[in-house]
Amino acid sequence: MRLIDEEGNQVGVIATRDALEMARERGLDLVEVAPNASPPVCRLMDFGKFRFEQSKKERDSRKNQHVIKLKEVRIEPKIGGHDLETKGRAAQKFLDAGDKVKINVLFRGRSITHPELGKELLDKLAVQLQGSGVIEQAPRMEGRNMTMTMAPIRQKGDSSQKEDTSGKQD
Repeated sequence: MRLIDEEGNQVGVIATRDALEMARERGLDLVEVAPNASPPVCRLMDFGKFRFEQSKKERDSRKNQHVIKLKEVRIEPKIGGHDLETKGRAAQKFLDAGDKVKINVLFRGRSITHPELGKELLDKLAVQLQGSGVIEQAPRMEGRNMTMTMAPIRQKGDSSQKEDTSGKQD
């Protein structure tokens, strides 16, 4: 087998017994890295430490992830002006939290004959949410519903928001 030592230097092609003896002397493990190579490649390393560092890297990468959820806001064409503002504020909270928002206009009964009313409502909401999100999917009819999807605006300073809210003054 071809052996690589703990610093990453190639020792050369060595018998398996000699490699195991070398690993015992140094207090390390003999780990097979490339079993399909000819000859197989093995490495001297502290396998427990290696696994710990890998799990630590995985935890750190999971810590920095943010799962984007799809939240939904439902309105009807005959909604009042104040109610529309309230629904808009709810959608703005979702966008500020980093989630996508799907806005549905539900057409019931004869209201389906006036899809332009739903389009106007979605345009008003898009203007209201302009500072928090961007339109990802333009308004379109899906059966008896008109749907528009908005995504949050990503800024370069998003990760520093926690530091800003710490209450410290300059």
